[in-house]
Amino acid sequence: MAVIAHDVKDLGLTGKGILRIEWAEREMPVLRSIRERFAAERPLEGVRVGACLHVTTETANLMRTLKEGGADVWLCASNPLSTQDDVAAALVAEYGVPTFSIKGEDRDTYYAHMKAVIDAGPQITMDDGADVVGLLHSERRDALAGVIGGTEETTTGVIRLRSLEAEGRLAYPIIAVNEALTKHLFDNRYGTGQSTLDGIIRATNVLLAGRVVVVAGYGWCGRGVAMRAKGHGASVVVLEVNPLRALEAVMDGFRVMPVARAAQLGDIFVTATGDIHVLRPEHFAVMKDGAIVANTGHFDVEIDIPGLEAMAVSTREMREFVREYVMADGRHINLLAEGRLVNLSAAEGHPASVMDMSFANQALAAEYMIKNAASLEAKVYDVPADIDAEIARLKLEAMGAEIDVLTPEQELYLASWDMGT
Repeated sequence: MAVIAHDVKDLGLTGKGILRIEWAEREMPVLRSIRERFAAERPLEGVRVGACLHVTTETANLMRTLKEGGADVWLCASNPLSTQDDVAAALVAEYGVPTFSIKGEDRDTYYAHMKAVIDAGPQITMDDGADVVGLLHSERRDALAGVIGGTEETTTGVIRLRSLEAEGRLAYPIIAVNEALTKHLFDNRYGTGQSTLDGIIRATNVLLAGRVVVVAGYGWCGRGVAMRAKGHGASVVVLEVNPLRALEAVMDGFRVMPVARAAQLGDIFVTATGDIHVLRPEHFAVMKDGAIVANTGHFDVEIDIPGLEAMAVSTREMREFVREYVMADGRHINLLAEGRLVNLSAAEGHPASVMDMSFANQALAAEYMIKNAASLEAKVYDVPADIDAEIARLKLEAMGAEIDVLTPEQELYLASWDMGT
């Protein structure tokens, strides 16, 4: 294979990456079935896709699917710590995907990699956090003319896009993949729940049973973390500003309280809000000695890390992805993965079987966008309901689960108003 544009850690890692990509593929039957159809129909023929996603085994299988559909795919990382270097190498050397991604890359390299993808002239953008969209709408507006549409994977990214739309500044239509039921009900809840605790345990090797785990935010991601922590035997406290979500957390059996009170009780803190400075110096000041602080939101802003650094008299790297901050009174606070996504930084991210549905949405949303971009306005769109339902059907089929079909009599009853008691 000819050398293609790339910036990865080491192409010598290719062999290991191929094996891991193949292992993940076995857990992704829905995406595999889409790839087989794409290979036959080539619905993305000649379209250049600029993807800014976590460079993982699951993402690699999405890239393979898009390529089989005829797309010219360019990929960069959507987080400086989430790249799997062996996967990045395999994408370049084995699968022919120009990839710009190195685990631990600094901020300048991170943005240089995104600009390399933009320089390729994407017609479809595929974002995980809306960073490429952000660049295209700010300093790289020169590249906007060729873009016909895009997709967005995360809650955080959708919030940013809706803000652009509300201001009348969104330049092209984008499908909010995150809003698909087969994405956020499963990926956000079951994927984030398991992978976040996986990252915390890998980084620290702590026992969760008997610990007080404080979960900030009770959206679908926070629900998943709370559910899984409870399953490990932890006593879970939820922080929430939305009264309906807070009430749901109480009904689900969790304690709900303000962050100022929870800060004194928690052994492990996990932020999952998408907002800034959830944990601040006044909270660090009352935390227990040995408290562990982690984030599973998309950006590293939920924990006030500069505030924590200013309070510390010394710091040291205790373990990989664990930095200890020593307070003036001798207490130790341990920050995981630099406050970045702990599940992707210290572990491997979501299991492939749940990303199967999320990336099936990405692939089918890209196909839909190519077919319909000319008739779509510069707005944020939900994934069409028929795509959502088809992915659910395919997943059930792959899992060997069957469902019933309504009889004509039942359909008539549900559609009528005069067949009551």
